[in-house]
Amino acid sequence: MRNLPKNIGLNIQIAYILKPLFCFRVTRSVARLKKRFEFLEHTADLYIAAYGKSLEEAFENAAYAMFEGMTDLEKVQPKLEDTVEVEGYDEQALLYNWLEALLVKFDIKDKLYSSFKIASIEKTPAGFKLKAKIWGELFNPHRHISKVGIKAVTYHQMEIVKEPNFVTVKFILDI
Repeated sequence: MRNLPKNIGLNIQIAYILKPLFCFRVTRSVARLKKRFEFLEHTADLYIAAYGKSLEEAFENAAYAMFEGMTDLEKVQPKLEDTVEVEGYDEQALLYNWLEALLVKFDIKDKLYSSFKIASIEKTPAGFKLKAKIWGELFNPHRHISKVGIKAVTYHQMEIVKEPNFVTVKFILDI
């Protein structure tokens, strides 16, 4: 225990001791709000934490992070608009299906996407449904230098953490 004046009350002593912990937590939350995502340490795959003020924003940032793992998104222009609709029996299945649908569009249509806007995530009798618009352009190997090739989305270590006005989604991409 720190050297505190003897006449200080017990409640004030506890608050004084806990204050640094509280300040760290607030500072950490503010820092997370400023960044869209981060790449976490993983031995063999791409482990991502994406953040948002809502589930929709966290999912948008998850998509952005996945494509940023593939190439430098500052060089991907939002020239072409596309739509995505996916369903999932729970929110994790919805995240998996959202990212998988985007990865399939890249693999089949040879398009990179750099902008994502989820119009809605709705609860349905079967689970959840997501509707979104996405923007990007055709892959150009001269402008879009490949970082890593993503083979698949996985459920391994996938989690969705909801706090008041803040959502974190974590997931691993098989590379």
